[in-house]
Amino acid sequence: MNGGSPRTIAVTGAAGMLGSHLTARLLADGHHVHGLDIREYGSDPHERLEWSVADIRDEAAIGAALGRTKPDVVIHTAAALPSYPREQIRSIIVDGARGVFEAAAALGTERIVHVSSTAVYGLPSVVPTTEEYPREPTDDYSHAKADAEVVAEEFRAKGHCVSILRPKTFLGPGRMGLFAMLFEWAEEGRNFPVLGSGNVLTQMLAVEDLVDGVLAAVHAEPEAANDTYNLAATQFGTVREQFQAILDAAGHGRRVVSVPAAPAVALLGALQRAGLSPVYGRLLHKLRGDSYVSVERAATGLGFSPRHSTTDALLRSYEWWRGTDTKSATSGNTSQQPWRQGVLAAAKVFF
Repeated sequence: MNGGSPRTIAVTGAAGMLGSHLTARLLADGHHVHGLDIREYGSDPHERLEWSVADIRDEAAIGAALGRTKPDVVIHTAAALPSYPREQIRSIIVDGARGVFEAAAALGTERIVHVSSTAVYGLPSVVPTTEEYPREPTDDYSHAKADAEVVAEEFRAKGHCVSILRPKTFLGPGRMGLFAMLFEWAEEGRNFPVLGSGNVLTQMLAVEDLVDGVLAAVHAEPEAANDTYNLAATQFGTVREQFQAILDAAGHGRRVVSVPAAPAVALLGALQRAGLSPVYGRLLHKLRGDSYVSVERAATGLGFSPRHSTTDALLRSYEWWRGTDTKSATSGNTSQQPWRQGVLAAAKVFF
């Protein structure tokens, strides 16, 4: 596919953090974009942008919307968050993916780029984790992400060109979610706790680098595009180092402090099950061991070369957060909103 030729590209979840960055980049590159989201478009109109308000689970609405523009490429980013109720997670991620794939296939769409997640690996015992590692989901969210990949592979087996991209947690301007808790505590001049020593390696990804990876899949030759790829920063460090960078940027001289891991995990797990904490179980366990993936396949197949380190991505998210007016905690329906800290907000007095 010629990267220099303008295309008509549909983006599901176009009002989300990734979707909005993708939409802006595609328009800047001269493409015609059809954004689909449950939310209205929040910016000024653009002559090459069409917008459809539709629930990703409404197959008829999605099919009708895509039928109006008949896109050359569909980029499927719409998804639920781990904080959603179980039934919504599955219906949005799995049923939504199937509906999008069915509609795109019926229109003869040249290519589908499916944005999945490294969550499909669960809690892998091997690092760096490669794409050959089996899907071993551990919770509702990772199970749904894994099952959505099965849907994508079904369509690939039918002869459709389908890219499956597995990004690590991505950060950048517009990202809040649980990271808003770290930013808030840092801004208030508090220490910040980590489980155990915090000396475990963790890897994330700048949203701009994720956009580059998605567009590489859009423009790659079909043989390269029709594959599965991890996407992540190639420069990263420990949880302690990366969180400390935020505290240092806040300028209050505060430190990352260790809390005993086993009792903290037990307490936070109980609070999460009771709806009193937004920290979900897989994250708790992920922060207790090294968590990073190999991006060698993406480097070779897509020319993927991330520009930002994990620390850079965190710091850029923090600087954006400091300048935004929207810091009040919400129900956590999107990663663009700060999530309610629950009883963790009361724990600030101890740090």
